[in-house]
Amino acid sequence: MSPEAGPRVVAVDLGKTTCRVRLHGRGAGGSRSGHGAPGLAAQLGAEQAFDAIAPLLDGLGLGSSSALDAIGIGAAGAESAPAAARLLANRVAERWAAHTVVASDVLTAHLGAFGGAAGTVLIAGTGAVAFRIDDAGERRRSDGWGPWLGDDGSGRWIGQNGLQAALRAADGRGERTALVDDASLLAGGLDALPAHIGGADAARRLASFAPAVLARAAAGDSVATRIVADAAEQLAGTAASITPPGGDVAVIGGLADDPDFLNRLTAALHARGLTPQRPLGTAIDGAAALALRSDLPHERYAIRV
Repeated sequence: MSPEAGPRVVAVDLGKTTCRVRLHGRGAGGSRSGHGAPGLAAQLGAEQAFDAIAPLLDGLGLGSSSALDAIGIGAAGAESAPAAARLLANRVAERWAAHTVVASDVLTAHLGAFGGAAGTVLIAGTGAVAFRIDDAGERRRSDGWGPWLGDDGSGRWIGQNGLQAALRAADGRGERTALVDDASLLAGGLDALPAHIGGADAARRLASFAPAVLARAAAGDSVATRIVADAAEQLAGTAASITPPGGDVAVIGGLADDPDFLNRLTAALHARGLTPQRPLGTAIDGAAALALRSDLPHERYAIRV
């Protein structure tokens, strides 16, 4: 049976920055993207998640009686706020008259990367977390503790270390580096950096400097190169902390889109006796699989209504 002739489901990948939805099955081909939500663990998290999802589903032409078979949602914070996840599932199911399943976006990322099989997914973006499901369906997680307590090797970590190195160099306290010029451009002057970085969105602002650090490392800047090399080692260590020797690791996230960094990280994983794998799919593929199937090891960690 072709996918277009199968069950009609919507997959949702709801992150803190972006929300993406995609229609599968009869009338497939539609997709939309929009703003994300703070996360289900935030105050009014379920309501804000619903408000992010609803206009995108409506944009697919889905009314309240849309003949959907199921909706699968991967949402940030679902693991730490199960009550909010259930509230979201109930609201979505009621609005679109469809079976609805909600799980952590980390879980759907794993499901997309491994297609339901065992393995470790290493998510390296603004933050960093490793998530493993083994052959028995047991899960383990390492890092993902946020910008002030963890996320070692992440885009935020790279950006922050790059800016700190630039400021030390500018003060005469550290090794000279071309990152000084990049840091000045980021905020329109080094003196403006503290105000530019501060605020509720500090982690993303710090991560916005990571591409400059990666570019300088690729060009041979010694300070940037050490930061990038250390980031790859930190991430490989995170994956190794929950993965047995020889275990499969799929790397996803914004840092995986940089070929030089991915090569460095792949080498660091190999050096720790792990087996890097190309991800089979994305988090939205995982959300679709969760909507279509309830026989996967991931099922015990999902909320289905």
